[in-house]
Amino acid sequence: MDNNYISTKVNKTTNKRLRNIQLFWGFFIGIGAYGGAINMISQPEEPWGGMVEILPFFQKLPFAEIFFQNLLFPGIALLIVNGLTNTLSIFLIYSKSKYAALSGMICGIILMLWISIQFYIFPLNYMSSIYFVFGILQTANGWIYLKHCKARPAKPLEQEKNNMNEHRQNRIIK
Repeated sequence: MDNNYISTKVNKTTNKRLRNIQLFWGFFIGIGAYGGAINMISQPEEPWGGMVEILPFFQKLPFAEIFFQNLLFPGIALLIVNGLTNTLSIFLIYSKSKYAALSGMICGIILMLWISIQFYIFPLNYMSSIYFVFGILQTANGWIYLKHCKARPAKPLEQEKNNMNEHRQNRIIK
């Protein structure tokens, strides 16, 4: 067994782990965004979870008298900014797009920007702080995943077929 085969197998395993971690973050943050958005959109005047208490904090934002009289607009913004972007990232990761790793990294950056705005609007709270850390982790994993995808040497198709045929023949002989 040659070292190139072992190296390729290790790279595929590492790539799969990074991909699965990125999928976890996409699902975790995306599902949370959909849940919060549905809560705010379906009951903008009185959503569950004590969210009405955050409305006064929105009054320091521009156009507060138009967009922030209830939680409908923040719910739609949450759905678009964190829900749909993570859904798109999940789709790109599952389809093994060349933009998969980059999309996961961008989703983590978007989450950190979203939470940074929350740090400006709301008093410091544990939930925002935790999600900021999640954004850091999603971004870091996306960056490592991106670097790992770029670091893998691209083999010519013929060489890859020859390696696969050689591996099959070795398995049959043994």
